[in-house]
Amino acid sequence: MTEAAPTRILLADDHQLVRRGVRLILDSEPDLTVVAEAGDGAEAVEAAREHHPDLAVLDIAMPRLTGLQAARELARVQPGVRILMLTMYDNEQYFFEALAAGASGYVLKSVADRDLVEACRATVRGEPFLYPGAVNALIRHDLDRAREGDAPPAKAITDREEEILKLVAEGHTSQEIAGLLVISVKTVERHRANLLEKLGMKDRLELTRYAIRVGLIEP
Repeated sequence: MTEAAPTRILLADDHQLVRRGVRLILDSEPDLTVVAEAGDGAEAVEAAREHHPDLAVLDIAMPRLTGLQAARELARVQPGVRILMLTMYDNEQYFFEALAAGASGYVLKSVADRDLVEACRATVRGEPFLYPGAVNALIRHDLDRAREGDAPPAKAITDREEEILKLVAEGHTSQEIAGLLVISVKTVERHRANLLEKLGMKDRLELTRYAIRVGLIEP
C-alpha cells in the first residue's frame, strides 16, 4: 500500500528565526514538509505560484502585503491552497478578518509548539482549527448578532484603501505609492483623503497608529 505524499507547506513570516523554528516543528513530522519560505506577503503569493503548496502558513503582520492581504490574493489566484494564520495577535478583529480572507485556521505563536502540527493537519482535511479564545469570540459574535438581529458589519475600508494605508504607514511618499501600485499620484491622494475622512483622522501619524493597531504593520 502506497503511503500518501506529505502535505506541501509554504511558510511566510518576516522573521527568519521564527521561520526556522516553525520549519523545525513541521519538518519533524513525516506527513508534513515545508517546500517554500517567504519573508513577506508578496513573496508568499509568488512562491505559491511557483511551488503549488497544499497549505500556506501565513504570519499576519508582514511587509509589502500582510498575511491577510496575501490570503485574499491566494484565494483568488490559487484557490486550491488551504490557508492557516500563525500570529502573535490574540485579537478578535484579526481573527474575524482572517476567516473573511479565506483562512481555515488561526494559531497563536505562543502555543505553536503545541497546536501548529494538528492545526496544519485539520486545515488540510478541510476542518477549521481555532484556539480556545477564538472559539469563545466566534460564539459570542454569533450570539450578539442573533440577539440584535443584525447583519455582520461591513469592512470599514476597501482593499485598495487598505493597501494605501499600509504603504503610507510604512513611510512611502505619494509618488512612491503611485509607482508601487501603478496608479496616478492624484488617485493615491484621493484614497488617502478618503481614509482620513472614513477613519476620522487628520494626518499620517494617526493613520500609522491605526495601521499598527489593526496589524497592517508592526510597531
